[in-house]
Amino acid sequence: MFLRFREDVIKTLGEYGDEKFLRESEHSDLASTVAFKLAKEMKKSPKEIADEIVEKIEVESDYIGSVESTNGYINFFASYEFLEDTISVILDEDENYGHLNAKGEILIEHTSANPDGPLHIGHIRNSIIGDTIARIFSKAGMDVKTHYYVNDMGRQVAITVLGVEKLGLKDKKPDHAIAEAYIGANRLIETQPELEEYVENLMLEYERGNEDIVSKFRKAVETALSGIRQTLESINIKHDEFIWESEFIRNGYVDKVIRDLEEKNLIKKEGAWTIELEELEKGVVVRRENGTTLYITRDLAYHLWKNENYNRFINVLGADHKLYASQLSKILMTLGLKPPEIIFFEFVSLPEGSMSTRRGKFISADELIERVKEETEKILADREMDEEEKRKISEAVAVGAIRFDFVKVAPEKPMVFDWSKALDFERQTASYIQYSHARACSILRKAVEEGMPDLDFRGELCTAEERKLVMVLSKLPYFIQRVIKELRPNVFAEYLLSVASTFNDFYRLHPVLRAKSELRMHRLAIVDATRIVLRNGLELLGIEPLERM
Repeated sequence: MFLRFREDVIKTLGEYGDEKFLRESEHSDLASTVAFKLAKEMKKSPKEIADEIVEKIEVESDYIGSVESTNGYINFFASYEFLEDTISVILDEDENYGHLNAKGEILIEHTSANPDGPLHIGHIRNSIIGDTIARIFSKAGMDVKTHYYVNDMGRQVAITVLGVEKLGLKDKKPDHAIAEAYIGANRLIETQPELEEYVENLMLEYERGNEDIVSKFRKAVETALSGIRQTLESINIKHDEFIWESEFIRNGYVDKVIRDLEEKNLIKKEGAWTIELEELEKGVVVRRENGTTLYITRDLAYHLWKNENYNRFINVLGADHKLYASQLSKILMTLGLKPPEIIFFEFVSLPEGSMSTRRGKFISADELIERVKEETEKILADREMDEEEKRKISEAVAVGAIRFDFVKVAPEKPMVFDWSKALDFERQTASYIQYSHARACSILRKAVEEGMPDLDFRGELCTAEERKLVMVLSKLPYFIQRVIKELRPNVFAEYLLSVASTFNDFYRLHPVLRAKSELRMHRLAIVDATRIVLRNGLELLGIEPLERM
């Protein structure tokens, strides 16, 4: 509903309706700052210009109640009809509220961690950002596919294969067993440097398709992936497909992309094959002297495939991949191909420093999940509910705390992971939003027990707090649209917090079940609409909307 109100404001402003100058405001439902932009060229004060614009405005929208000029700002206020329609639409559309009727297919590649051990807390920031973006695009109406690009040809995997051969696998969660083999193999190489040649040979034979070596690589990688899948599923993340980079060697796409590079005379062959472009800071090797390809060669082939199958594709990458991503994009554009849209995120570090899988210094996602579950179980220990319900609620709160903690920070901002912050169940957390949803459900349950009337929202009854809450509820589709345009899921997390906060302010000041009949019907309609928005929003963040807490 807010999207239509916004469109009507732009239309009403006419030649001054540039959306760049529209702002959400504490003093109005929508404000235009265009007068400040025009002041210099018109040699008038912003106040004079805003007064003149407002005087000329003709409002033809049922959703615009009034327009005011205040100190250079052009302030728009929604009508009662807008408020009534907002509640009606939310109640009618229910689980579909937020759907934008967007069209098209989109591919989102995220996580794609090396299969040499478990996911750590840095990896899951990638996973949660990617999964949240996928959920929001899907809600908007798009056909979304998610990929995990499996780096099965890297040196890390060859070292893992060495570790499995020399040290075997311990009886523990598969990805953790693989990590021990990988760490142990690195220690072996430090004391037996001659093993380096064996690792190089493993990589060469795998690319050549040696059946015995292929079998060893696939077994090691699939073992790691089985554990990684378990971890991802425990925080409500699933990929549609796991795409192995070696497949682009086997299916001919690597040969195809190299031919395309050769046809454009982009490859310099002096031992190794190198791409040298003015746009690149240095030459990029795509084939070694021994004939084997590099990660970027296979990634170019993968993106050739993406171009052939999708109009839009997004990659979620760590900020340390910026140079690589720039090289990849420039080469793709030189080939006449579309580069990926990229969400770069800063890494999560520990208070004591950075993490390294090779040295065995990391906090696994499994450890994080288990620790948070233990803390939520302590919080719920004294609640009067059966143990199975406590367990389910504890798990939902733990997953919510993790997912929200990682998505609420803008991707470009670094995170120093701190246990105390991750386990803070006060305001500004997922549990606060989940509790707000549970409170709305509780109010509605009690209303049903007492004989719930037909819900009837009447705009003319609105107090300031009611009006503010309805305006916030109207913005769910707007924030979905913002995430699609900006690729910043943190803005949606911030929005959902504002819904929960505004709802609790409303509830604190306005009796619902104890209100007289007419007000009771009106306020129950607002509560039910809030429940729907909180539920839909939590699901878009991959968090379970609990009905009891």
